[in-house]
Amino acid sequence: MAILGFRILGGIHSRVYRLSGGRVGGKMGKAPVLLLTTTGRKSGQPRTNPLLYAPAGDNGYMVIASKGGAPQHPLWYLNLQANPLAEVTVGRETHNVHARDAQGEERERLWRALADLYSGYDRYAQKTSRTIPVVVLEPVAD
Repeated sequence: MAILGFRILGGIHSRVYRLSGGRVGGKMGKAPVLLLTTTGRKSGQPRTNPLLYAPAGDNGYMVIASKGGAPQHPLWYLNLQANPLAEVTVGRETHNVHARDAQGEERERLWRALADLYSGYDRYAQKTSRTIPVVVLEPVAD
Protein backbone atom coordinates (compact mmCIF):
# COMPACT_ATOMS: atom_id res chain seq x y z
CA MET A 1 0.00 0.00 0.00
CA ALA A 2 2.82 2.44 0.83
CA ILE A 3 4.43 1.81 -2.57
CA LEU A 4 1.16 2.67 -4.32
CA GLY A 5 0.90 5.88 -2.28
CA PHE A 6 4.43 6.92 -3.26
CA ARG A 7 3.67 6.18 -6.93
CA ILE A 8 0.51 8.28 -6.83
CA LEU A 9 2.23 11.19 -5.03
CA GLY A 10 5.25 10.93 -7.32
CA GLY A 11 2.98 11.00 -10.36
CA ILE A 12 1.14 14.08 -9.12
CA HIS A 13 4.44 15.76 -8.23
CA SER A 14 5.86 15.01 -11.69
CA ARG A 15 2.78 16.37 -13.50
CA VAL A 16 2.71 19.58 -11.46
CA TYR A 17 6.48 19.99 -11.90
CA ARG A 18 6.21 19.62 -15.69
CA LEU A 19 3.20 21.93 -16.00
CA SER A 20 4.88 24.66 -13.94
CA GLY A 21 8.37 24.20 -15.40
CA GLY A 22 9.63 23.31 -11.92
CA ARG A 23 8.30 26.48 -10.27
CA VAL A 24 6.01 24.23 -8.21
CA GLY A 25 7.68 21.10 -6.87
CA GLY A 26 11.14 22.21 -7.94
CA LYS A 27 12.50 22.46 -4.38
CA MET A 28 12.24 20.60 -1.12
CA GLY A 29 13.57 22.92 1.54
CA LYS A 30 16.99 24.04 0.29
CA ALA A 31 17.40 21.08 -2.07
CA PRO A 32 16.44 21.35 -5.76
CA VAL A 33 14.31 18.65 -7.38
CA LEU A 34 14.68 17.08 -10.83
CA LEU A 35 12.60 14.52 -12.66
CA LEU A 36 14.44 11.32 -13.53
CA THR A 37 12.87 9.16 -16.22
CA THR A 38 14.21 5.62 -16.44
CA THR A 39 13.12 2.62 -18.48
CA GLY A 40 11.35 -0.01 -16.40
CA ARG A 41 13.58 -3.09 -16.31
CA LYS A 42 10.59 -5.44 -16.46
CA SER A 43 7.96 -3.41 -18.30
CA GLY A 44 10.16 -1.45 -20.70
CA GLN A 45 7.91 1.54 -19.98
CA PRO A 46 9.15 5.01 -18.96
CA ARG A 47 9.11 5.60 -15.19
CA THR A 48 9.50 9.12 -13.79
CA ASN A 49 10.54 9.97 -10.24
CA PRO A 50 11.05 13.38 -8.61
CA LEU A 51 14.42 13.33 -6.81
CA LEU A 52 16.55 15.77 -4.86
CA TYR A 53 19.78 16.55 -6.67
CA ALA A 54 22.99 18.54 -6.62
CA PRO A 55 25.20 19.55 -9.53
CA ALA A 56 28.02 17.13 -10.37
CA GLY A 57 30.77 17.80 -12.88
CA ASP A 58 30.24 19.47 -16.24
CA ASN A 59 26.48 19.88 -16.57
CA GLY A 60 25.86 16.63 -14.69
CA TYR A 61 23.74 15.87 -11.66
CA MET A 62 23.94 13.59 -8.66
CA VAL A 63 21.14 11.85 -6.81
CA ILE A 64 21.08 9.53 -3.81
CA ALA A 65 19.28 6.17 -3.95
CA SER A 66 18.19 6.24 -0.31
CA LYS A 67 14.56 5.02 -0.36
CA GLY A 68 14.28 6.58 3.08
CA GLY A 69 16.82 4.16 4.54
CA ALA A 70 14.87 1.05 3.50
CA PRO A 71 16.84 -2.22 3.29
CA GLN A 72 16.34 -2.45 -0.49
CA HIS A 73 17.26 -0.08 -3.31
CA PRO A 74 14.57 2.11 -4.91
CA LEU A 75 13.07 0.79 -8.15
CA TRP A 76 14.43 3.71 -10.18
CA TYR A 77 17.94 2.70 -9.13
CA LEU A 78 17.35 -0.92 -10.16
CA ASN A 79 16.08 0.38 -13.51
CA LEU A 80 19.33 2.33 -13.96
CA GLN A 81 21.35 -0.77 -13.13
CA ALA A 82 19.56 -2.60 -15.96
CA ASN A 83 19.77 0.36 -18.37
CA PRO A 84 21.94 3.35 -17.39
CA LEU A 85 20.53 5.60 -20.13
CA ALA A 86 17.87 7.94 -18.77
CA GLU A 87 16.36 11.38 -19.09
CA VAL A 88 16.57 14.26 -16.62
CA THR A 89 14.23 17.24 -16.51
CA VAL A 90 15.32 20.33 -14.60
CA GLY A 91 12.84 23.16 -14.86
CA ARG A 92 11.72 23.14 -18.50
CA GLU A 93 14.95 21.61 -19.85
CA THR A 94 15.24 17.89 -20.54
CA HIS A 95 18.54 16.10 -21.21
CA ASN A 96 19.65 12.56 -21.91
CA VAL A 97 22.05 11.20 -19.30
CA HIS A 98 24.11 8.13 -18.53
CA ALA A 99 24.07 6.95 -14.92
CA ARG A 100 27.00 5.56 -12.96
CA ASP A 101 27.64 4.91 -9.29
CA ALA A 102 30.12 7.23 -7.61
CA GLN A 103 32.88 5.40 -5.73
CA GLY A 104 35.41 6.20 -3.02
CA GLU A 105 36.32 9.83 -2.43
CA GLU A 106 33.97 11.04 -5.17
CA ARG A 107 31.05 9.27 -3.48
CA GLU A 108 31.89 10.80 -0.09
CA ARG A 109 32.25 14.30 -1.56
CA LEU A 110 28.99 14.10 -3.49
CA TRP A 111 27.12 12.53 -0.55
CA ARG A 112 28.21 15.41 1.66
CA ALA A 113 27.15 18.00 -0.93
CA LEU A 114 23.57 16.72 -1.02
CA ALA A 115 23.37 15.75 2.66
CA ASP A 116 24.29 19.35 3.47
CA LEU A 117 21.17 20.41 1.53
CA TYR A 118 18.96 17.68 3.01
CA SER A 119 20.00 16.27 6.39
CA GLY A 120 17.62 13.32 6.08
CA TYR A 121 20.21 11.42 4.05
CA ASP A 122 22.52 11.03 7.05
CA ARG A 123 19.59 9.64 9.08
CA TYR A 124 18.70 7.25 6.27
CA ALA A 125 22.26 5.94 6.18
CA GLN A 126 22.04 5.14 9.90
CA LYS A 127 18.75 3.23 9.41
CA THR A 128 20.06 0.71 6.89
CA SER A 129 22.90 -1.80 6.62
CA ARG A 130 23.22 -1.30 2.85
CA THR A 131 25.57 1.22 1.35
CA ILE A 132 23.29 3.82 -0.15
CA PRO A 133 24.34 4.51 -3.76
CA VAL A 134 25.26 7.97 -4.95
CA VAL A 135 24.43 8.13 -8.66
CA VAL A 136 26.09 10.51 -11.10
CA LEU A 137 23.96 11.44 -14.11
CA GLU A 138 26.31 12.55 -16.88
CA PRO A 139 25.01 14.26 -20.01
CA VAL A 140 25.10 12.43 -23.34
CA ALA A 141 24.34 13.75 -26.81
CA ASP A 142 20.61 14.33 -27.28
